Amino acid sequence: MPEPTPDPQRDVRPTLEAVAARAGVSRATASRVVNGAAGVRQPLVDQVRKAVDELGYIPNHAARTLVTRRNGAVAVIIDEPELRVFSDPFFSRQIRGISRELNAHDAQLVLLLVEGSGDFDRVTRYLAGGHVDGVLAFSLHTDDELPAIIKRFRVPAVFGGRPEHTERGADAPQVPYVDCDNRGGAREAVRHLVSLGRRRVAHIAGPRDQVSALDRIDGYHDVLPDADRELVVDGDFTPEGGARAMAALLDARPDVDAVFVSNDLMASGALRVLRERGVRVPEDVAVVGFDDMTSVAGATDPPLTTVRQDVEGMGRLMVRLLMERLNSATGAWPESVITPTELVCRASA
Repeated sequence: MPEPTPDPQRDVRPTLEAVAARAGVSRATASRVVNGAAGVRQPLVDQVRKAVDELGYIPNHAARTLVTRRNGAVAVIIDEPELRVFSDPFFSRQIRGISRELNAHDAQLVLLLVEGSGDFDRVTRYLAGGHVDGVLAFSLHTDDELPAIIKRFRVPAVFGGRPEHTERGADAPQVPYVDCDNRGGAREAVRHLVSLGRRRVAHIAGPRDQVSALDRIDGYHDVLPDADRELVVDGDFTPEGGARAMAALLDARPDVDAVFVSNDLMASGALRVLRERGVRVPEDVAVVGFDDMTSVAGATDPPLTTVRQDVEGMGRLMVRLLMERLNSATGAWPESVITPTELVCRASA
Protein backbone atom coordinates (compact mmCIF):
# COMPACT_ATOMS: atom_id res chain seq x y z
CA MET A 1 0.00 0.00 0.00
CA PRO A 2 1.60 3.34 -1.02
CA GLU A 3 2.55 5.84 1.62
CA PRO A 4 0.11 8.77 1.92
CA THR A 5 1.23 11.98 0.28
CA PRO A 6 2.05 14.63 2.90
CA ASP A 7 -0.39 17.51 2.98
CA PRO A 8 1.72 20.69 3.15
CA GLN A 9 -1.19 22.71 4.51
CA ARG A 10 -1.89 20.28 7.32
CA ASP A 11 1.76 19.67 8.21
CA VAL A 12 2.67 23.38 8.53
CA ARG A 13 2.95 24.43 12.16
CA PRO A 14 0.49 27.24 13.01
CA THR A 15 2.22 30.59 13.51
CA LEU A 16 1.57 33.42 15.90
CA GLU A 17 0.52 35.51 12.89
CA ALA A 18 -2.15 32.92 12.07
CA VAL A 19 -3.40 33.08 15.67
CA ALA A 20 -3.57 36.88 15.50
CA ALA A 21 -5.47 36.75 12.18
CA ARG A 22 -7.95 34.16 13.50
CA ALA A 23 -8.52 36.21 16.67
CA GLY A 24 -8.77 39.52 14.80
CA VAL A 25 -6.02 41.19 16.85
CA SER A 26 -2.53 42.47 16.22
CA ARG A 27 0.47 40.16 16.45
CA ALA A 28 1.71 42.14 19.47
CA THR A 29 -1.58 41.54 21.31
CA ALA A 30 -1.53 37.84 20.46
CA SER A 31 2.06 37.63 21.70
CA ARG A 32 1.19 39.29 25.02
CA VAL A 33 -1.66 36.86 25.62
CA VAL A 34 0.34 33.77 24.67
CA ASN A 35 3.23 34.85 26.92
CA GLY A 36 0.99 35.67 29.88
CA ALA A 37 1.71 39.41 29.89
CA ALA A 38 -0.66 41.83 31.57
CA GLY A 39 -2.50 44.77 30.02
CA VAL A 40 -4.80 42.96 27.56
CA ARG A 41 -8.58 43.28 27.95
CA GLN A 42 -10.33 40.04 28.87
CA PRO A 43 -12.48 39.81 25.69
CA LEU A 44 -9.31 39.93 23.57
CA VAL A 45 -7.63 37.38 25.84
CA ASP A 46 -10.58 35.04 25.29
CA GLN A 47 -10.44 35.57 21.50
CA VAL A 48 -6.73 34.76 21.35
CA ARG A 49 -7.04 31.68 23.56
CA LYS A 50 -9.91 30.41 21.40
CA ALA A 51 -7.78 30.88 18.27
CA VAL A 52 -4.87 29.04 19.94
CA ASP A 53 -7.14 26.08 20.70
CA GLU A 54 -8.72 26.02 17.25
CA LEU A 55 -5.39 26.16 15.40
CA GLY A 56 -3.46 23.94 17.82
CA TYR A 57 -0.81 26.60 18.17
CA ILE A 58 2.22 25.66 20.29
CA PRO A 59 4.44 28.58 21.36
CA ASN A 60 8.06 28.46 20.29
CA HIS A 61 9.95 28.03 23.55
CA ALA A 62 13.11 29.82 22.38
CA ALA A 63 11.16 32.81 21.11
CA ARG A 64 9.03 32.87 24.25
CA THR A 65 12.16 32.91 26.40
CA LEU A 66 13.48 35.93 24.51
CA VAL A 67 10.22 37.80 25.06
CA THR A 68 9.52 36.89 28.67
CA ARG A 69 13.11 36.29 29.88
CA ARG A 70 11.67 33.17 31.53
CA ASN A 71 12.51 29.52 30.86
CA GLY A 72 9.41 28.00 32.41
CA ALA A 73 11.59 25.66 34.48
CA VAL A 74 12.51 25.48 38.16
CA ALA A 75 15.41 23.52 39.65
CA VAL A 76 14.73 21.40 42.72
CA ILE A 77 18.07 20.78 44.43
CA ILE A 78 18.36 18.16 47.17
CA ASP A 79 21.63 17.83 49.02
CA GLU A 80 21.30 14.11 49.68
CA PRO A 81 22.52 10.88 48.02
CA GLU A 82 20.26 9.40 45.36
CA LEU A 83 19.59 6.26 47.42
CA ARG A 84 18.20 8.27 50.32
CA VAL A 85 16.10 10.58 48.16
CA PHE A 86 14.32 7.68 46.46
CA SER A 87 13.89 5.57 49.61
CA ASP A 88 12.72 8.21 52.10
CA PRO A 89 8.99 9.03 51.76
CA PHE A 90 9.66 12.54 53.09
CA PHE A 91 11.33 13.50 49.82
CA SER A 92 8.71 11.89 47.59
CA ARG A 93 5.93 13.77 49.40
CA GLN A 94 7.71 17.11 49.21
CA ILE A 95 8.55 16.62 45.52
CA ARG A 96 4.93 15.66 44.85
CA GLY A 97 3.72 18.91 46.42
CA ILE A 98 6.28 20.89 44.42
CA SER A 99 5.42 19.11 41.16
CA ARG A 100 1.68 19.65 41.54
CA GLU A 101 2.08 23.34 42.24
CA LEU A 102 4.56 23.82 39.38
CA ASN A 103 2.08 22.12 37.04
CA ALA A 104 -0.54 24.64 38.12
CA HIS A 105 1.90 27.40 37.11
CA ASP A 106 2.77 25.71 33.79
CA ALA A 107 6.40 25.25 34.87
CA GLN A 108 8.71 22.27 34.55
CA LEU A 109 10.58 20.61 37.42
CA VAL A 110 14.30 19.92 36.96
CA LEU A 111 15.64 17.63 39.69
CA LEU A 112 19.30 18.03 40.71
CA LEU A 113 20.77 15.73 43.35
CA VAL A 114 23.99 16.49 45.21
CA GLU A 115 25.80 13.26 46.08
CA GLY A 116 28.98 14.92 47.31
CA SER A 117 31.03 18.10 47.28
CA GLY A 118 32.13 17.49 43.68
CA ASP A 119 28.56 17.86 42.47
CA PHE A 120 28.46 21.51 43.48
CA ASP A 121 30.62 22.33 40.44
CA ARG A 122 28.00 20.73 38.19
CA VAL A 123 25.18 22.60 39.93
CA THR A 124 27.13 25.87 39.70
CA ARG A 125 27.65 25.47 35.95
CA TYR A 126 23.98 24.66 35.44
CA LEU A 127 22.71 27.66 37.40
CA ALA A 128 25.26 29.95 35.75
CA GLY A 129 23.92 28.86 32.36
CA GLY A 130 20.57 30.45 33.11
CA HIS A 131 18.59 27.28 32.37
CA VAL A 132 16.01 27.82 35.11
CA ASP A 133 13.96 30.70 36.46
CA GLY A 134 14.52 29.82 40.09
CA VAL A 135 15.61 27.25 42.65
CA LEU A 136 13.89 25.27 45.38
CA ALA A 137 16.52 23.74 47.66
CA PHE A 138 15.98 21.53 50.67
CA SER A 139 17.70 19.14 53.05
CA LEU A 140 20.41 21.75 53.52
CA HIS A 141 23.37 21.03 55.80
CA THR A 142 25.31 23.51 57.89
CA ASP A 143 28.35 23.28 55.59
CA ASP A 144 26.23 23.55 52.44
CA GLU A 145 27.61 25.48 49.47
CA LEU A 146 24.18 26.03 47.91
CA PRO A 147 23.32 29.30 49.71
CA ALA A 148 26.61 30.83 48.56
CA ILE A 149 26.07 29.63 44.98
CA ILE A 150 22.55 31.07 44.93
CA LYS A 151 23.82 34.38 46.31
CA ARG A 152 26.66 34.51 43.78
CA PHE A 153 24.40 34.15 40.75
CA ARG A 154 21.45 35.98 42.32
CA VAL A 155 19.08 33.16 41.42
CA PRO A 156 15.57 33.59 42.86
CA ALA A 157 15.25 30.80 45.42
CA VAL A 158 13.27 29.38 48.29
CA PHE A 159 14.73 27.03 50.88
CA GLY A 160 12.89 24.06 52.29
CA GLY A 161 13.83 24.25 55.95
CA ARG A 162 15.32 27.12 57.90
CA PRO A 163 18.96 27.79 56.98
CA GLU A 164 21.43 27.98 59.84
CA HIS A 165 22.37 31.57 59.06
CA THR A 166 20.42 34.32 57.34
CA GLU A 167 22.68 36.89 55.72
CA ARG A 168 21.83 40.56 56.11
CA GLY A 169 22.92 43.66 54.28
CA ALA A 170 22.02 45.64 51.17
CA ASP A 171 23.63 43.17 48.76
CA ALA A 172 22.51 39.97 50.48
CA PRO A 173 19.38 38.38 49.02
CA GLN A 174 16.87 37.59 51.75
CA VAL A 175 16.15 34.06 50.63
CA PRO A 176 12.80 32.99 52.09
CA TYR A 177 12.22 29.53 53.50
CA VAL A 178 9.34 27.22 54.34
CA ASP A 179 9.68 25.11 57.46
CA CYS A 180 7.53 23.51 60.12
CA ASP A 181 7.68 24.35 63.82
CA ASN A 182 10.31 21.73 64.58
CA ARG A 183 11.05 22.97 68.07
CA GLY A 184 7.40 23.37 69.04
CA GLY A 185 6.54 19.94 67.65
CA ALA A 186 9.36 18.36 69.64
CA ARG A 187 8.15 20.05 72.81
CA GLU A 188 4.64 18.68 72.24
CA ALA A 189 6.01 15.15 71.72
CA VAL A 190 8.08 15.21 74.92
CA ARG A 191 5.28 16.79 76.96
CA HIS A 192 3.01 13.98 75.80
CA LEU A 193 5.47 11.36 77.04
CA VAL A 194 5.86 13.15 80.36
CA SER A 195 2.06 13.37 80.70
CA LEU A 196 1.95 9.58 80.47
CA GLY A 197 4.03 9.40 83.64
CA ARG A 198 7.33 8.57 81.92
CA ARG A 199 10.34 9.71 83.91
CA ARG A 200 13.35 8.62 81.85
CA VAL A 201 12.59 10.07 78.43
CA ALA A 202 15.37 9.66 75.86
CA HIS A 203 15.88 11.31 72.49
CA ILE A 204 17.23 9.78 69.29
CA ALA A 205 18.43 12.88 67.44
CA GLY A 206 18.89 13.53 63.74
CA PRO A 207 22.17 14.60 62.12
CA ARG A 208 23.57 17.66 63.88
CA ASP A 209 24.55 19.30 60.60
CA GLN A 210 20.85 19.89 59.84
CA VAL A 211 18.91 22.70 61.49
CA SER A 212 15.69 20.68 61.78
CA ALA A 213 17.48 18.09 63.92
CA LEU A 214 19.04 20.79 66.11
CA ASP A 215 15.65 22.46 66.59
CA ARG A 216 14.14 19.14 67.70
CA ILE A 217 16.97 18.60 70.17
CA ASP A 218 16.27 22.09 71.55
CA GLY A 219 12.58 21.25 71.87
CA TYR A 220 13.45 18.14 73.86
CA HIS A 221 15.65 20.16 76.21
CA ASP A 222 12.98 22.87 76.56
CA VAL A 223 10.85 20.28 78.38
CA LEU A 224 13.69 18.32 80.00
CA PRO A 225 16.51 20.80 80.61
CA ASP A 226 18.18 18.55 83.18
CA ALA A 227 18.06 15.31 81.17
CA ASP A 228 21.15 13.10 81.45
CA ARG A 229 23.53 13.44 78.51
CA GLU A 230 23.49 9.71 77.84
CA LEU A 231 19.73 9.91 77.20
CA VAL A 232 20.41 11.77 73.93
CA VAL A 233 21.82 9.53 71.19
CA ASP A 234 22.64 10.62 67.64
CA GLY A 235 21.06 9.03 64.56
CA ASP A 236 21.03 9.74 60.84
CA PHE A 237 17.34 9.89 59.79
CA THR A 238 17.44 6.29 58.44
CA PRO A 239 15.85 3.10 59.87
CA GLU A 240 19.30 1.59 60.34
CA GLY A 241 20.51 4.68 62.18
CA GLY A 242 17.48 4.53 64.46
CA ALA A 243 18.12 0.85 65.20
CA ARG A 244 21.77 1.48 66.07
CA ALA A 245 20.87 4.42 68.30
CA MET A 246 18.16 2.43 70.11
CA ALA A 247 20.54 -0.46 70.73
CA ALA A 248 23.18 1.90 72.12
CA LEU A 249 20.58 3.62 74.27
CA LEU A 250 19.34 0.33 75.78
CA ASP A 251 22.91 -0.77 76.46
CA ALA A 252 23.71 2.50 78.26
CA ARG A 253 20.36 3.07 79.95
CA PRO A 254 18.25 -0.09 80.24
CA ASP A 255 15.93 1.83 82.56
CA VAL A 256 14.69 4.16 79.80
CA ASP A 257 10.87 4.22 79.68
CA ALA A 258 10.19 6.54 76.73
CA VAL A 259 11.89 7.74 73.53
CA PHE A 260 11.22 10.74 71.33
CA VAL A 261 12.72 9.97 67.92
CA SER A 262 13.58 12.76 65.49
CA ASN A 263 11.84 11.18 62.49
CA ASP A 264 9.55 8.27 61.65
CA LEU A 265 12.12 6.23 59.73
CA MET A 266 14.46 6.13 62.73
CA ALA A 267 11.48 5.35 64.96
CA SER A 268 10.69 2.31 62.81
CA GLY A 269 14.24 1.04 63.36
CA ALA A 270 14.01 1.75 67.09
CA LEU A 271 10.74 -0.19 67.36
CA ARG A 272 12.35 -3.17 65.63
CA VAL A 273 15.18 -3.28 68.16
CA LEU A 274 12.78 -2.95 71.09
CA ARG A 275 10.74 -5.86 69.76
CA GLU A 276 13.85 -7.99 69.20
CA ARG A 277 14.94 -7.39 72.79
CA GLY A 278 11.56 -8.29 74.22
CA VAL A 279 10.74 -4.76 75.35
CA ARG A 280 7.01 -4.05 75.18
CA VAL A 281 5.75 -0.88 73.47
CA PRO A 282 4.17 1.13 74.98
CA GLU A 283 3.97 -0.78 78.28
CA ASP A 284 7.72 -0.74 78.95
CA VAL A 285 8.89 1.99 76.58
CA ALA A 286 6.65 4.55 74.88
CA VAL A 287 7.81 5.85 71.48
CA VAL A 288 6.96 9.05 69.58
CA GLY A 289 8.31 9.91 66.12
CA PHE A 290 8.26 13.01 63.92
CA ASP A 291 6.89 13.63 60.38
CA ASP A 292 3.76 11.42 60.22
CA MET A 293 4.85 9.59 57.11
CA THR A 294 1.70 7.44 57.04
CA SER A 295 3.37 4.76 54.92
CA VAL A 296 5.79 4.32 57.84
CA ALA A 297 3.85 5.35 60.95
CA GLY A 298 0.79 3.30 60.05
CA ALA A 299 2.82 0.20 59.22
CA THR A 300 4.98 -0.10 62.34
CA ASP A 301 4.21 -2.57 65.13
CA PRO A 302 2.56 -0.99 67.04
CA PRO A 303 1.38 1.96 64.88
CA LEU A 304 3.49 5.00 65.66
CA THR A 305 2.43 8.06 67.62
CA THR A 306 4.16 10.93 65.87
CA VAL A 307 4.29 14.66 65.20
CA ARG A 308 2.68 15.56 61.89
CA GLN A 309 4.07 18.14 59.51
CA ASP A 310 2.34 18.88 56.20
CA VAL A 311 5.24 17.96 53.94
CA GLU A 312 3.31 18.07 50.66
CA GLY A 313 1.71 21.37 51.62
CA MET A 314 5.14 22.79 52.43
CA GLY A 315 6.31 21.84 48.93
CA ARG A 316 3.38 23.73 47.45
CA LEU A 317 4.16 26.75 49.63
CA MET A 318 7.76 26.78 48.41
CA VAL A 319 6.55 27.08 44.81
CA ARG A 320 4.06 29.82 45.69
CA LEU A 321 6.74 31.89 47.41
CA LEU A 322 9.06 31.46 44.42
CA MET A 323 6.34 32.49 41.97
CA GLU A 324 5.56 35.51 44.16
CA ARG A 325 9.21 36.50 43.91
CA LEU A 326 9.39 35.90 40.14
CA ASN A 327 6.21 37.87 39.46
CA SER A 328 7.04 40.75 41.79
CA ALA A 329 7.31 44.05 39.96
CA THR A 330 9.75 45.32 42.57
CA GLY A 331 11.78 42.13 42.97
CA ALA A 332 10.85 42.04 46.65
CA TRP A 333 11.49 38.86 48.58
CA PRO A 334 8.40 37.30 50.21
CA GLU A 335 8.32 36.50 53.90
CA SER A 336 9.33 33.05 55.15
CA VAL A 337 6.62 30.69 56.39
CA ILE A 338 6.67 28.40 59.44
CA THR A 339 3.81 25.90 59.42
CA PRO A 340 2.25 24.36 62.54
CA THR A 341 2.69 20.75 63.66
CA GLU A 342 0.23 18.38 65.28
CA LEU A 343 0.64 15.37 67.56
CA VAL A 344 -1.04 12.29 66.05
CA CYS A 345 -1.67 9.67 68.73
CA ARG A 346 -1.57 6.01 67.78
CA ALA A 347 -0.65 2.93 69.80
CA SER A 348 3.07 3.42 70.53
CA ALA A 349 2.55 6.14 73.16
